Amino acid sequence: MTRGKKVLLWIGGAVVAMVLLVVGGTWVYIHLIKDDPPAKLTLETGDTSGSASTAPSSDAGSATTAGGAAATTTPAAPSGAASSGSIDGAWSASDQSLLGYRVKEVLFGQSTEGVGRTNAITGSLSIAGSTVEKGDFTVDMTTVKSDSGNRDNQFQGRIMDTSKFPTSSFALTQPIALGSVPAEGQTVTASATGDLTLHGTTKPVTFDVQAQLKDGTIEVNGTIPIVFADYGIPNPSFGPASTEDNGVLEFLLVFTKG
Repeated sequence: MTRGKKVLLWIGGAVVAMVLLVVGGTWVYIHLIKDDPPAKLTLETGDTSGSASTAPSSDAGSATTAGGAAATTTPAAPSGAASSGSIDGAWSASDQSLLGYRVKEVLFGQSTEGVGRTNAITGSLSIAGSTVEKGDFTVDMTTVKSDSGNRDNQFQGRIMDTSKFPTSSFALTQPIALGSVPAEGQTVTASATGDLTLHGTTKPVTFDVQAQLKDGTIEVNGTIPIVFADYGIPNPSFGPASTEDNGVLEFLLVFTKG
């Protein structure tokens, strides 16, 4: 074998070894070292007993809602809970609330998820009888954090440009009729319709929500599918990390009376 061929074989072997090292190292990091992405936000994971973190750490009857959507309720667990009584009035979002994004990522051929969250949410609900008449919320996007500083830098800069668009917001454009005042611990499912503003662009959206009266608070949970191009958001793919052209906005809002 000539010296030139030996050099080429050595270079080829080094390249293969480097590829195996990068891919294998990425697999080890994602599957054995890196913490799993935070679980999806649900009513079951809500905790109103302490401060919420700003970053990830780890059929019964139905009634017709405004706009023709149907609200359903799931009976509370048989614990003898009494009727919750009136929920009339204004309810304000507390710092127990969480909102963020969830995006599927591929890093050197290995699948994972990017999750960022914040509890910097302000807003309120206005309820009369069993109808949610108004709802307006604003999120400080400059406070959204994930488990990766590099991802956060991309999110705050190139992707969401939070220096230009520091907030996102949602406002109900149709009331939500619950049909009846839910009892303590009872889950209500309904459709919410309103205007969502992301990256300076406002679009009408309709999505399902679940709500529950719990320990004197109202918890509201849901997800909104987001196609990045619809809001003028650049695809988050960067360097060795690639994503699809869409993600999910997820939230667990906790409201207190007044």
